[in-house]
Amino acid sequence: MRRLRGHPWLSLLAVALGVMLVALDATIVAIASPAIQKDLNASLSDIQWVTNAYLLALAVTLITVGKLGDRFGHTKIFLMGAVGFVASSAGIGLTDDIKVMIGLRVLQGVFGAMLQPTALGIIRATFPAEKLNSAIGVWGAVVAASTAAGPIVGGLLVEHVDWESCFYINVPVGVLAVVMGLLFLKDTERDNSAKSFDIPGIVLLSGSLFLLVWALIKAPAQGWGDARTLGFLGAALAAGLLFVLRESRAQEPLLPLRLFRSPALSAGTVLMLMLAFCLFGAMFYMTFYLQNVHGLSAVDAAVRMLPLTGLMVVGAPLAGVLINRFGPRPPIVAGMLLTAGALFGLAGLDTGSGANDTLVWFGMLGLGLAPIMVGATEVIVGNAEVELAGVAGGLQSTAMQIGGTLGTAVLGAVMSAKLNDVFAERWAAAHLPALGGEQLAQAKEAVSVGVAPVTPGTPAAVAETITGIAHGAFMDGMHLAFVVAGVVALAGAALGLLTKRGRKVEGGAVHI
Repeated sequence: MRRLRGHPWLSLLAVALGVMLVALDATIVAIASPAIQKDLNASLSDIQWVTNAYLLALAVTLITVGKLGDRFGHTKIFLMGAVGFVASSAGIGLTDDIKVMIGLRVLQGVFGAMLQPTALGIIRATFPAEKLNSAIGVWGAVVAASTAAGPIVGGLLVEHVDWESCFYINVPVGVLAVVMGLLFLKDTERDNSAKSFDIPGIVLLSGSLFLLVWALIKAPAQGWGDARTLGFLGAALAAGLLFVLRESRAQEPLLPLRLFRSPALSAGTVLMLMLAFCLFGAMFYMTFYLQNVHGLSAVDAAVRMLPLTGLMVVGAPLAGVLINRFGPRPPIVAGMLLTAGALFGLAGLDTGSGANDTLVWFGMLGLGLAPIMVGATEVIVGNAEVELAGVAGGLQSTAMQIGGTLGTAVLGAVMSAKLNDVFAERWAAAHLPALGGEQLAQAKEAVSVGVAPVTPGTPAAVAETITGIAHGAFMDGMHLAFVVAGVVALAGAALGLLTKRGRKVEGGAVHI
């Protein structure tokens, strides 16, 4: 058994189980939220924080945890994260207090952050350069498969068991990850890693990320022009600038700025942000389209979206093979162009489109995103020194978290702006009773997620008219949002021209 410790593919299997926990939890909880709200008598704000607390903790700690892995060994941090994730998941399932649940979700986010960058650090240190792309391809397939399984598994568990089981399911997977890690993972600590911590850098970076993600979460409700939103964004920028100044002078910085001297690594980081912007923005609003416009259940909607995640599962290992042969540039550029085409195709849907009309575009989107995920990850992790693999992994994961939050927030703002332009005009044109300020605001809020603001007792003919107006306004907003996402993907194709292969792995890799 000792001879198997550090075996690349067994190590990959162990870390894949840990990454599966984080990816599965990112989507499974959204399905359980209505049941949690009802069972614990939670307010809307409370139930939003069940998701937001996890997201904030994850985004803020990823790079710092990656640095911990570089300093103390990725295996140690990974195992601590797996144990903590299991314990916090079990605690969430056992609690009957929404405030305690939110606190445990913060812990779950921190422990989840211990799993993602350390997994990439272990892969980087374990696989030789010629096998790294294939390993990252398998890693990408696991992320896609877990993301796809979340809504379906969550829906089935809530429907046939209870919401607590959505958290208990993490326990056996996490225990298996710990056992596999103890058996097969080899310590990755290196003699030339930093021996001290950049505490001011940690505080400044964590503060900047917290303020940024907080502003993005709150902006849809408060408004992008609201003083609070602008204040948080300004504070995030100020903290970010102070962080850059600190890192340029620190002897052992948290995030060495020399990493960004590599145009390929910098491009890969922005590409990962763009990928998440397009992926999570598309999935978020297509969920409303399928459920609220077409009336599908959450599970049925998740099944309809399987071509997206399913083809990412298939495409990620294939992308690893292509990148091994041709380098990351051609697959990334082709993937971004394919992604743009799929987003423009989704922009062509209307209220009369059948739910099956999305299948081709979802499949095309999955095939486009796969080489970007694998290629951008390889470009980031592969172009960093081995002793900075954890920081690079944290950078990759942070870019994905911020990109996803940015996608839902920015596309939501675009959608709301378009919806505001057309909804009131069409309501008046249909000679419906005028809506007061509060009524109009509530109606627009409902329409922004594809729900028709039909009150009980409304005559059938009037209800049909209101539904047509609401769904039409929603579709106009969604069209514009997908066009914007498509333009972002086209910009990503141009940026992909700056990518190149990662450097050769220096020492520590087990050649296979």
